[in-house]
Amino acid sequence: MIDWDRTEAERYRSRVRGCLVGGAVGDALGAPIEFLSLDRIRERYGPAGLTDLVVGADAVAPVTDDTQMTLFTVEGLIRASVRWDRGVCHPPSVVHRAYLRWLDTQRLAAPPRPADGWLAAQPWLYARRAPGNACLSGLESPGMGTPDDPKNPDSKGCGTVMRSAPFGLDPREWATPERAFDLAVECATQTHGHPTGYLAAGAFAAIVRALVAGRDLRAAVAVGLDLLAGRPGHEETTAALRAALAATGRPPAPDEVERLGGAWIAEEALAIGVYCALSYPDPADVRKALLLSVNHSGDSDSTGSVCGNLLGAWHGETALPPDWAAVVEGRGTILALADDLAMEYTQGGQLHGDHGPHTAWTRRYPGA
Repeated sequence: MIDWDRTEAERYRSRVRGCLVGGAVGDALGAPIEFLSLDRIRERYGPAGLTDLVVGADAVAPVTDDTQMTLFTVEGLIRASVRWDRGVCHPPSVVHRAYLRWLDTQRLAAPPRPADGWLAAQPWLYARRAPGNACLSGLESPGMGTPDDPKNPDSKGCGTVMRSAPFGLDPREWATPERAFDLAVECATQTHGHPTGYLAAGAFAAIVRALVAGRDLRAAVAVGLDLLAGRPGHEETTAALRAALAATGRPPAPDEVERLGGAWIAEEALAIGVYCALSYPDPADVRKALLLSVNHSGDSDSTGSVCGNLLGAWHGETALPPDWAAVVEGRGTILALADDLAMEYTQGGQLHGDHGPHTAWTRRYPGA
């Protein structure tokens, strides 16, 4: 258990909530314009492009596979932590099984009975929202991809980055940015085997970990760049992040986003998310940063998700636009999962370590 006072513990929980809810808000914001060019976006929504969250007839803003997979990443990490407390554990294998539960949400119309865990029992998750082909094929094929034998070795799609923020949310002393980087890399190779695909995921996790530790975003990106420098095949991800940093020296504009790419590939999604968050670093300007992150000709939901993850981890949940956070799909589930992750990492001993093998917590997150 971490020895924090209440202020520190509340600040940490706010960062976890901010990261997960912020990612969902950015995802939902960009979803309606994901496949539109910037010109088409402006034709449809006006010269300023998209300026508000789009809600359905139920007054809810739907999320995509980006948020779905992020939530199953969180659930896998909680289960891995529970299992670690009870004995030997291989976290990438536990996360892989969580991703297989996500895969069921893409193939089934409703939760199976019985569902494997409370998250898999949430009916709203059983919706196919344009999942990435590499994510599907990597999980559908037999066995688990590893760094030595990755799935889809030529793929560097952004499906690795958009789900990897949770790897950086562990605040424990031994859970360094380097460890977050390595775990994100291992889990990324379960679907994407190109070095840029999995190294961009690793850099993203390390950046989030540095934000959780209290660094500002520019310093956190420096941590990610330092870790990238020693990894074979880092050049594309490093170049993309450096381009994002250089672009912040000019006034924020959609044209700058367009120059960073379309974000269909991992390093571009990461670079655009970083650029937009750095372009509006004030917590009062989160709305502007998120709008900048989605108004471009590319994978708008993924860049919105990455930007939202970063801003939420940096500034905490209260910096998020409340009118957007209030209507994002699955908000109750997201908040519950965020709080559970924060409790597991900071108070796990009181939840399961000191109360025997069969507690309500271990039934909620079975380690086996």
